[in-house]
Amino acid sequence: MLRFEVSVEDLLRSRFALSPAMDLCFLLRALAGRERPLPRAWAARLLPEFERLRRESELDAVLALHSPRGGPDFIAPPPRGLSQTWADDLAVIRATPWEAARQECATAATGPLARDPGVRAVLDSPNAVSRIAEAMDRAWHALLGPDWPQLRAICERDIVHRVGVIGERGWATTIESLHPSITWQADHIEIGHFPHAGTVRLTGAGLLLIPSVFVRDLAAHTEDPWPRTLIYRARGTAAQWGEQDTVPQPDALTALVGRSRARLLLALDAPASTSHLARSLAMTPGAVGDHLAILRSSGLLVRARSGRSVLYRRTPLGEALVAGSL
Repeated sequence: MLRFEVSVEDLLRSRFALSPAMDLCFLLRALAGRERPLPRAWAARLLPEFERLRRESELDAVLALHSPRGGPDFIAPPPRGLSQTWADDLAVIRATPWEAARQECATAATGPLARDPGVRAVLDSPNAVSRIAEAMDRAWHALLGPDWPQLRAICERDIVHRVGVIGERGWATTIESLHPSITWQADHIEIGHFPHAGTVRLTGAGLLLIPSVFVRDLAAHTEDPWPRTLIYRARGTAAQWGEQDTVPQPDALTALVGRSRARLLLALDAPASTSHLARSLAMTPGAVGDHLAILRSSGLLVRARSGRSVLYRRTPLGEALVAGSL
């Protein structure tokens, strides 16, 4: 069991972040059969391009760095916050000193793929960092970049929801909601998902929380250079993946308000902005704004400003309408 010792100071310094590089690594592991399998439609769409990249780029050198327990830190550097982009991550990867990368490569690249002569030549070369960065950049633009706006919107909406839970019900409820194996005790967090991980002291530095659309259940960083981190599955991932057993089928609601407005009402299980809804539902901001205005004038939604964003949420009438349609 992983146990985080937590103080009041840790709570004050805990925060959320996004990590495009980490989600790229999870995606590559899934496509290589080492992570939670992708939904059939996503696998059918991405696997041919993935195999092409393995033939035509040095992507196998990146894959060789992944073991069953993860990969080296330099290919998925710690994110700085919510505004993290792939360009930010790529710049940090490219700036990794060769000596540091070489040491991580020697520790991580121990599987059969690392013994391939072509892969070994990349990992042992003086310009290994730039070659690995180039392969990851090609993989990003071919495999994840086109879908990232929608996937990022899911993660952003998850964070908005969690922050709301913190304000209404506190950190304990928020942390426990991340995964069924997590329990909050008086001065520590216990995570049964990691049976042999031991105790980690946060020492006032707080906990970094990262939502992901690709992580199987939970992942964690407990050693430098990462902050002490929990990576959890973002809310709304099931709907994005088209997992029909978990996606409501609101036939009555659709008949009443129309398909697009029904989708918006269902998507607002947590407050969200027009731009977040547009990205996560693959709709234009103008269309989303028009539908939100009609739903609001009908008494099904209200809106309120949060920082620089205007967030919409369901009214009690909207909640009742959604509940009655499921």
